[in-house]
Amino acid sequence: MEAPPFASSTKTLSFRSSSPSSLLFLRKNSLNFRPSINFCVRASSAGDSVVTLLDYGAGNVRSVRNAIRHLGFDVKDVQTPEDILNANRLVFPGVGAFAAAMDVLNKNGMAEALCSYIEKDRPFLGICLGLQLLFESSEEKGPVKGLGLIPGVVGRFDSSNGFRVPHIGWNALHIRKDSLILDDVGSNHVYFVHSYRAMPSDENKEWVSSTCNYGDNFIASVRRGNVHAVQFHPEKSGDVGLSILRRFLYPKAQLTKKPTERKALKLAKRVIACLDVRTNDKGDLVVTKGDQYDVREHTKENEVRELGKPVELARQYYKDGADEVSFLNITGFRDFPLGDLPMLQVLRYTSENVFVPLTVGGGIRDFTDANGRKYSSLEVASEYFRCGADKISIGSDAVYAAEEYLRTGVKSGNSSLEQISRVYGNQAVVVSIDPHRVYLKNPEDVGFKTIRVTNPGPNGEEFAWYQCTVSGGREGRPIGAYELAKAVEELGAGEILLNCIDCDGQKKGFDIDLIKLISDAVSIPVIASSGAGSAEHFSEVFRKTNASAALAAGIFHRKEVPIQSVKEHLLNEGIEVRI
Repeated sequence: MEAPPFASSTKTLSFRSSSPSSLLFLRKNSLNFRPSINFCVRASSAGDSVVTLLDYGAGNVRSVRNAIRHLGFDVKDVQTPEDILNANRLVFPGVGAFAAAMDVLNKNGMAEALCSYIEKDRPFLGICLGLQLLFESSEEKGPVKGLGLIPGVVGRFDSSNGFRVPHIGWNALHIRKDSLILDDVGSNHVYFVHSYRAMPSDENKEWVSSTCNYGDNFIASVRRGNVHAVQFHPEKSGDVGLSILRRFLYPKAQLTKKPTERKALKLAKRVIACLDVRTNDKGDLVVTKGDQYDVREHTKENEVRELGKPVELARQYYKDGADEVSFLNITGFRDFPLGDLPMLQVLRYTSENVFVPLTVGGGIRDFTDANGRKYSSLEVASEYFRCGADKISIGSDAVYAAEEYLRTGVKSGNSSLEQISRVYGNQAVVVSIDPHRVYLKNPEDVGFKTIRVTNPGPNGEEFAWYQCTVSGGREGRPIGAYELAKAVEELGAGEILLNCIDCDGQKKGFDIDLIKLISDAVSIPVIASSGAGSAEHFSEVFRKTNASAALAAGIFHRKEVPIQSVKEHLLNEGIEVRI
């Protein structure tokens, strides 16, 4: 994962000085939180129960911590080079940019300690960037020298061959040799999110334990003795990922190898569960669902539509096989998000038991609180990352940034989109687009990209453009979805969540015309959203468009279409999915 610099992501925010007792009262009462039961057996002795974690504080390392603790271990953070040399087992979760990471490692003496630790064949697990840094150099903002333990250069994926960059999603491994920690992977998918990779060669073949195909066969994992490193994220790869961590942490345990159920072949299409979260009229956080963005019941009381509690639903969707869980705080654009402690706690509690990627959105922008204290969008995003988010979804603020960029032709570097992608990498930034269809009789009537629609408009119109909106769909803007998508890709977005106000809650299927338009226009992954009403709608959008993932909310919340039914249908249709 690529992103500088680490220091800016570790700043402590002033609201944390609030009274701990008052915050605890707020958290418990707002979430009705019940601590989860940990069925893991603690390691046998105090010395054996500690995992040393090399954490720079950029991005979501909470999930690695939670996974380690879930498996019965405590975490000790590296503070000095001696902490590395004295570790019984060391985990290096890779977050940030190659150059910035090497700069920090070299300046504080940890690079030498890390090399010494690994060269002595001590138990080591590198994750993502933690693998890449073992190589000689990287082309990311480079060339930049690495630790030089493995021959090879880390380079960027080639998007000219039609493969979308970043490489985001669940892909298959091709095991090259006995790797010990991969014994349970078999032919299952694991979760990747990166733009740079190392390639296998004659010089490094003794290290390579598995490869993955994404345009080319790149190195997915390495092993030499007790030293392991993986390009994917085991802490986000569900039960399979937990088994990888378990085998690293318990190398001498007699663990039964799980039988292979089905052969994973390539990058899977993702099925994502979305939870629209807001406060109800009593002030409690609930999951709701809109009908063309209207979340209130059409009754005399006009109450907020409630479909469950966010933490409980997220846990259930993880068990049901959701490939990702997305939280959208749909009142976040009105309020100060860092003051929304219950929403931050939703992330914290969810990340303790949900080991697939978590996305959160709603109100990510610069703020000034009631005391006049200014907070940048980067500070807001940083707190969400620290609380367990893997990706940040930006909506309205991305529209304003795109408008400014298209008007001036200049990247200011000051928008929330640019700030966050610069520090955390574009793979951590999702732009949520909320357009509605505007029908036209003549495509020349507007200066935006128009298409010939499959179904004519109410007055027989054969053409339409898609006008983008802000503030939860309530305000139209003078920019089309096509123009917005192209602009935000250039500004640093790594993924697009493509909604459609016209289809929202209608259960008549995704807007194929819109999704095809946008997924053909950009080289980053596109998530189809709005309108799913059946399993067949998922196969339709994957067959007819280049969408990388499809998202649904209401049909999952109401149990009208279970996630597993969607995946079984896709599998029967010959579409690669994670089972």
